[in-house]
Amino acid sequence: MKRRKFLTTLALLPVFRALAEKQGVVQCANAIYAGNKTSKCFADAFLTTLQQKTTIVTERRFKPVKLDSKELFDFPFVVMTGEGDYRLLKKERENLAKYLQGGGFLLASAGCSSKEWDDAFRREMKTLIAGAELKAVAMTHPLFRTVFQIEKLDLAKSSGTATLEALEVNGKLVCVYSRHGLNDTHNATGCCCCGGNEIRNSLEVNVNIVAYALLH
Repeated sequence: MKRRKFLTTLALLPVFRALAEKQGVVQCANAIYAGNKTSKCFADAFLTTLQQKTTIVTERRFKPVKLDSKELFDFPFVVMTGEGDYRLLKKERENLAKYLQGGGFLLASAGCSSKEWDDAFRREMKTLIAGAELKAVAMTHPLFRTVFQIEKLDLAKSSGTATLEALEVNGKLVCVYSRHGLNDTHNATGCCCCGGNEIRNSLEVNVNIVAYALLH
């Protein structure tokens, strides 16, 4: 078994402790959008790993939350995934834009590497915040060194490597997106999804993303 490259975070431990004291138990939402669209095929195993590798205390399971609800603002971090085409409702667009501009963080991933979902997500993101657009995240970005040292993003069904994309608002990352998939479906209970051309080391990537989001 290949050993995961764990970045020594002794210097960060006091920061993680301070964050844990401030945040309390960190909860992650699973978005319900386009009326009633959502997916159970995004594994929450990374939340347990995050707690094991840092001092951040996490709720081990996602909480389903409607994208147009006031409850969305109770969560510092929300996951959005699915398959096929969709269109957000007007209230959902307004709420998500307000959430991201107000300090919330979105981790989005195309389930089963769905091209239709990828197209829909890109279309919807363009309507949210004027001037903001998805851009590739360089592998030299601190996001890839927050907890695990990640040197590349391996794809499950091809020999190539993937890239992540991100949305910034006023110089701050508010959304990280993968068209290939960060769903980590082999750790998702009861998932009937094929997994598509997922990123193999998605668990470590997701740990880094949520840690980075909470620290910045």
